[in-house]
Amino acid sequence: MQAFFGAVIYTRIASETCLGSTMGPLFQTRRTLVCAGAALLLGACAWQGDPPSSVLTKPAQGGLVFKPQDKAQWESVALPGKLRTAFRLDKRDQRPAVLADAASSASMLRQRVNIAPEQLGRLRFDWQVENLMATADMSVRGQGDSPVRLILAFDGDRRKFSAQNAMLSELTLALTGEEMPYATLMYVWSNRHPVDSVIVNPRTDRVRKWVVESGPQRLQQWLHYQRDIRADYEKAFGEPPGALIALAIMTDSDNTQSKVRAWYGDIRLD
Repeated sequence: MQAFFGAVIYTRIASETCLGSTMGPLFQTRRTLVCAGAALLLGACAWQGDPPSSVLTKPAQGGLVFKPQDKAQWESVALPGKLRTAFRLDKRDQRPAVLADAASSASMLRQRVNIAPEQLGRLRFDWQVENLMATADMSVRGQGDSPVRLILAFDGDRRKFSAQNAMLSELTLALTGEEMPYATLMYVWSNRHPVDSVIVNPRTDRVRKWVVESGPQRLQQWLHYQRDIRADYEKAFGEPPGALIALAIMTDSDNTQSKVRAWYGDIRLD
């Protein structure tokens, strides 16, 4: 089986799709959690994607630019049992972009990186969203879709994990040979949560969603964002970040069984 979690950003797949209710009160002991989680992971959650992309490091001077339209930079990740969100090259308002077209689907494009904490600086990105999903709510189990996500995965000291997260990390290491990310920070568009609010994933506190856009007021226009990765991470998780080990874009509508379209532009790490 190919590595499912690895050093990447599959925490939504793990916590919201594959493990589902296995993290609830019915699974109080380590043995029960491992057995149930193993059955689910082996039976439903081995991801299938393109060959892994290379690991990029940030040069001492300058930054990194990730162009979603450059297929060579990205690894496509699909979830068995889920329809794949269609990512394809497009132009939107005369700008080259990647169109993400989701119809009751969920998948992502990811890029492995290795950027030391002291090199973490500004993150700049652009996107445009055509429509929102009426019933989506990222704070509610089973409704956690987002028309756009920019996802950052970080390494860290796993000795700080809660017992539940430690068991999950141990399980994924045993099954895949790779540990799950220490922390995952997502920049998202919410229907109703205020901008700059942080939504803790309802199934694992190792995933935090930072709302950078809310409501329908700015649909159907290119929007530009500039974030301070270190400051955002410290606010979201209450500690300094570790190394950045992966980033991804994701558009999903599988939970709400709806349709949504969005466009992604360049992503820059300065």
